[in-house]
Amino acid sequence: MKKHFNIIIAGAGGIAEAAGLILMEWSVVIPTLFIGDRNYLKAKKVATWIEEGTTKPCSVEPFLLAEEGLTKEMMAIFRKGDIILDCLPGSQAPRIAEFAKDFELHYVNLTEYVAETEKIKGLAKDASTGFILQAGLAPGYIDLLANGLFQQFCTDFKVDSVTKLELRVGALGKHAMAPHYYGFTWSPVGVATEYLKDTIVLRDYVKTTIPSLSERATIIIDGTTYEEDLTSGGAADLPDALSGRVRSLDYKTLRFPGHYAWIEKQLSELKRSANTVAALQRKMQAEIPHIDEDQIILYAAVEGKDIEGVLRKREVSKRIFPQKVGNHKLRAIQSTTAAPLVQAAQLLLENPIKGVLLQSQINSEKFLNGSYVVRVYGETKTN
Repeated sequence: MKKHFNIIIAGAGGIAEAAGLILMEWSVVIPTLFIGDRNYLKAKKVATWIEEGTTKPCSVEPFLLAEEGLTKEMMAIFRKGDIILDCLPGSQAPRIAEFAKDFELHYVNLTEYVAETEKIKGLAKDASTGFILQAGLAPGYIDLLANGLFQQFCTDFKVDSVTKLELRVGALGKHAMAPHYYGFTWSPVGVATEYLKDTIVLRDYVKTTIPSLSERATIIIDGTTYEEDLTSGGAADLPDALSGRVRSLDYKTLRFPGHYAWIEKQLSELKRSANTVAALQRKMQAEIPHIDEDQIILYAAVEGKDIEGVLRKREVSKRIFPQKVGNHKLRAIQSTTAAPLVQAAQLLLENPIKGVLLQSQINSEKFLNGSYVVRVYGETKTN
């Protein structure tokens, strides 16, 4: 950030604390932060963690973000604010977005939840401030990377359409043990949801919805073998934006071999119902540990024929590990999710944007090499 802003962070989890620390440590002009959570003590703990973690003088004010209604304290803080960074569970996103619209605040969120995203698009279409949705790692960074690859491919090879656009991300541990071959690096409910909600893809150039976990395949990235399968939410708005121009577009989550077979076994033992997400979440939490030493694997590729009919492919892959920011070490999932969130905030605060700005509408090259993103992901070229 190049000016002073009052930034409100909704939520006090791992991404919220990472976003707060990154803002304090890497901004040119240090913002004033407000951290809100339904648990005030949790918000206070995160505020203290940020203050202790930054090497720069800062002000972080915790507050109680009521689960229902609007308190006088919330009203006072919203009136001071310039933007809300929504780090709450996706189910809360429409409510927080409504606050942003009512108090004329910019708004950025992370959620992969499709229905909630569509609801926010509707309420924000006539807003006086800017809204960037799904601005984390996946959806978020991976969509900008893939769209940048696609646009550059079309320019370089003088074509208007391609055969494939592949988006792949895995939040993994460094090791994988039987029987589940996995360790939680982020929200268990988020994992269960993306496994069970339908996914939106392009097939034969047409946007369509198909079941998640229905197209498992093996992929080798930088010499390591993974399994990939369809999961919900990661494609953001690309299926809409690129309909008619990409024959096959999909987002898949990367896992170590053996994990998806274990999930398949659990689902076969559960009776599919309205509560299947909760049931799978409970099952996973009972057997899968949470881990701290994580890594992010991401891969994007575009394939198609050039103007002379030669089949070509361009690929970008990255492996990102935990890194130190200020006095704290952030897990890879924290930094890779929080950095695009903060970069999106800067985009809104420093440009005259109103209404919803979707992933496909953001300048990929500028964003991918923005001052916050580049310190986590490194420089990115799409040609």
